Amino acid sequence: MSQITIKSPKPCGSQQRLKIERNYKKLFYALSAFFTSILLLLLLIWLILHPAKPQFSLKEVDIYQLNLSGPNLNSSIQLTLLSKNPNQKVGIYYDEFQVYATYKGQQITGDTPVPPFYQGQDETNLLTASLLGNSLPVAPSLGYELAHDQTLGRLVLILKVNGKLRWKVGTWVSGHYRFNVNCFSIIGFGPSMPPGPLASKQGAQCSTTI
Repeated sequence: MSQITIKSPKPCGSQQRLKIERNYKKLFYALSAFFTSILLLLLLIWLILHPAKPQFSLKEVDIYQLNLSGPNLNSSIQLTLLSKNPNQKVGIYYDEFQVYATYKGQQITGDTPVPPFYQGQDETNLLTASLLGNSLPVAPSLGYELAHDQTLGRLVLILKVNGKLRWKVGTWVSGHYRFNVNCFSIIGFGPSMPPGPLASKQGAQCSTTI
């Protein structure tokens, strides 16, 4: 007599679960491939366009007040800054823009914010800011430095900008990048000066780091 073996069928529930798991894996791989392609495309666009740093130059600086009162300094400075986006295909969002002045390594004004703005491709903007310092504590040596520079007939200010920007390529906008700008201004400061503010109208190129 021959023996007949009958295999019991697998439960339908197990087969259904395996099918669902396979579908989820296919969907996961498809989505992973899609997002990887998008990221590679954005990276390729970024590498091709690779935006150049914005350019800044100092157009005018006017010092209305620079007085020492004991260990404190009062200052009032007006400046005009030229900002240029040299990129032909990349725009720039300036989301944070703070300006202040330093003298002999000491900050002599408070941080003055410039309202956020967008700068299109190959666009140039004139920015003005009023920098004020009210009773700012400074080192005792600052009085000597001012007297020495008055004897020399000139003083050197460094105008600084700190902020955050974003690049815009088409409809894509990057994350935030911090940037810093340093501008040097040489201003006449002799013992006998005409009335009015101390002024420098000599344009000066600024250095920018990102």
